[in-house]
Amino acid sequence: MRADDRMLAVGRVLRHAVVTTKTSWMAHRALRFRRAEVSMPTEPRMTAPRMTAPRMTKPRMATRRTATALRLSTALVVLTLAACSTPAPGAAPATERPAQPTPTSTDSSGEPPTPVHPLGEPVVIASGLQAPWSILRLPDGSTLISERDTTRVRELLPDGSLREAGTVSAAQPNGEGGLLGLAFLADTAAPGGDGWVYAYFSTATDNRIERMPLAGSPGSHTLGPSTVILASIPRAGNHNGGRIAFGPDGALYATVGDAGNPANAQNLDTLGGKILRLTPTGGVPEDNPFATLVYSFGHRNPQGLAWDSRGQLWASEFGQNTWDELNRIVPGGNYGWPLVEGQAGNPAYIDPERQWPTDQASPSGLAIVNDTLFMASLRGQRLWSIPITSTFPAGDSSTEAPTAWFVHSFGRLRDVVSGPAGTLWFVSNNTDGRGSPAAGDDRLYQVEVGP
Repeated sequence: MRADDRMLAVGRVLRHAVVTTKTSWMAHRALRFRRAEVSMPTEPRMTAPRMTAPRMTKPRMATRRTATALRLSTALVVLTLAACSTPAPGAAPATERPAQPTPTSTDSSGEPPTPVHPLGEPVVIASGLQAPWSILRLPDGSTLISERDTTRVRELLPDGSLREAGTVSAAQPNGEGGLLGLAFLADTAAPGGDGWVYAYFSTATDNRIERMPLAGSPGSHTLGPSTVILASIPRAGNHNGGRIAFGPDGALYATVGDAGNPANAQNLDTLGGKILRLTPTGGVPEDNPFATLVYSFGHRNPQGLAWDSRGQLWASEFGQNTWDELNRIVPGGNYGWPLVEGQAGNPAYIDPERQWPTDQASPSGLAIVNDTLFMASLRGQRLWSIPITSTFPAGDSSTEAPTAWFVHSFGRLRDVVSGPAGTLWFVSNNTDGRGSPAAGDDRLYQVEVGP
């Protein structure tokens, strides 16, 4: 069995365990409805008008969990992990492993992680970036940063300087399009023996995902020839989505915007307005909800992905004129765009877990540290922290009240990731054509986090 197939097999069992321990749909919605935000007037955004297509119902959630189901699911996970981790006689060990930030985990007592928040003021790690979009921390301690408009992938050096690791020559910047998200998959079978750097980017005709072998050592990394993983993703001057990340199940996830056509979001025959889930080589995982690459739909322009300690996927999403969203993603879920925006209370759609007026957020990158969500905001020019809670260890993930940090201190913020040794990294985005860049922009920042 291929390494990526083994990881997906484990992922299927893990998701089965989660499904069998879910609370009812009505309890889940009641938990969400109690935290609606106060609406504020905002500037209109330039988008296509909202549609009036017929509503589509979301897949039903699993029934109430029981202690017996939890024990059986846990045992099944352990058995599957054991089976997948033992290679057949004469087979090579697994070589493919997604790069993950510092993981969120429980302590030795089995208690949930203690929420964290920024401590002190951020410090500048690097400067002189041009429209940076994605921060990718590699297992060897290196960091790569994509630049949307130059299409360069830049490597951060220990002294804070930057060098060019490569370019994505097929990328064609236009409006919000260009070189966007990065992800990494370790694979000793890749050329060079290190692994693959995945890139989501816009061409003249589409958005696509390609991967390039990573070569060299820290301080001298290079990118080899690219291979297409997925093409023909709808593109436009705006609403391109673009975040990619490997999940704990070993699958590759991608956020795709509606490409300026709201009808795409409810159309299951197009990739626009979706969150996609695919194998590392671009195939359809056999347990995807629609037997296609579509994992969830009804999205306008999602740009952030992160998983908590229970394996729950979260996504941040640009709204239109009223509400930006933080969504708790379930397989096959319909999040309502363009028929609803924000918490509509309509059982046909899944309401966001949290919502913000658009002048307070315009969210992009998303990270989780110790089960605390950190969300980078562009128009809002701030970093949001949102503690995740649950009936631990098997309950549904929920959230506590958000807190805003560094409001208007650093301008537009594009991405945020877990940093080394109890820190958080985030990058400004004032050179993207919508900000007011200062000398030295854009910058990569580091701030300590703790309870």
